[in-house]
Amino acid sequence: MHELFSLKGKTAIVTGAGRGIGRAIAVGLAQAGANIVLVSRTEKQLLETQRMISSETISGTLVTPCDVTRLLTKLSKRQ
Repeated sequence: MHELFSLKGKTAIVTGAGRGIGRAIAVGLAQAGANIVLVSRTEKQLLETQRMISSETISGTLVTPCDVTRLLTKLSKRQ
């Protein structure tokens, strides 16, 4: 069954990965083999998610504290 849903070699960017649904999605994608970019405003919560993933999987993670709303606002002003 694992091979059926394998994401090995893929990378996922998960916003809101510090808690709740975002954290659950990040963990699930990592369990399927994806490398994960963890994004949210709170670095402490992201590091907790990263520890969860590291203890359960061999997937790589990158912690990126960021307010996505501000980032999108800045990017939209460039256009």
